[in-house]
Amino acid sequence: MSLPDQARFGETFSWPLWDAATGVDLGGCGDGFVLENPSGPLSDLVVSHVDRPHCFGIVPEKPNGRAALVLAGGGYTQLVVGKEGFEVARWLAALGFHAFVVVHRFPSAAFAAGLLCGAQAPVDDAIEAMRQIRARAPKLGIDPRGVGVVGLSSGGHLASCLVANYPRNWVAPVSAFAEHGSRPDFLIVGYGPISTNAVGRTIVANKPALPPPEKQALYDALQPDAHLIDEPPPAFLVYAADDPIVPAENGRRLHAALEAKGAHAELHIFAHAPHGFALREPDLPVGQWPKLCEKWLRQIGML
Repeated sequence: MSLPDQARFGETFSWPLWDAATGVDLGGCGDGFVLENPSGPLSDLVVSHVDRPHCFGIVPEKPNGRAALVLAGGGYTQLVVGKEGFEVARWLAALGFHAFVVVHRFPSAAFAAGLLCGAQAPVDDAIEAMRQIRARAPKLGIDPRGVGVVGLSSGGHLASCLVANYPRNWVAPVSAFAEHGSRPDFLIVGYGPISTNAVGRTIVANKPALPPPEKQALYDALQPDAHLIDEPPPAFLVYAADDPIVPAENGRRLHAALEAKGAHAELHIFAHAPHGFALREPDLPVGQWPKLCEKWLRQIGML
């Protein structure tokens, strides 16, 4: 499997997260990832399989010296990189942010050998992406103290994992960029399943384990509200009260945990919106969340 054509997604540049230069071998996997609908419009692209994670950078016309890592959703079994990745990145770029979309590995048996445990694969990719963005920051004119993360749906859980303590029983892969921190300077989460998928913390009675086993193991091992780091960054959280897939209780839990740690945290729960609303519901009240978020970014000094 090979990487899609150069600049296939309208990116300015791209690079693989793990290669010979990093010292981490992904064990005979291919070079890229698979698109479910390769001939479809950019806004609807979905990644259905990942062998080797990549990061795609978009340089804004009027840089503000800040950057954001964008993590799309897809239930950790696919990535809706069009709607929740590149559309979000273009919104951020219009605000002046360097935006970076990561196509990360899924928690699966394909990466369950040795140090590349299946459950931790996407978390390790997100951590490495943050480190590498900061490593590139000086050449790009980015303040390394102004690098945040934006995650929607399962990408919201993954983004929140960056402000959670790394599980003690995981062995992190060796990074060539370990001197750079992975803690984001701001956190934006949309309808992310923070902890209600974890065993013992569900709000649906007798909820069965989620397939594949590595996906359930990830949700069990990293519950960001329960495992939150000290001194977490400012956070903006947005949910829908009637979301049939991700209960708004996830937002309440994370918001309470952030406040308990003294973080500047803002939670918006709209009465109605479909799951996966992203930037696509301009006629509903929830369609105002990007404007609210922009004002919040100005308030915390990131715009």
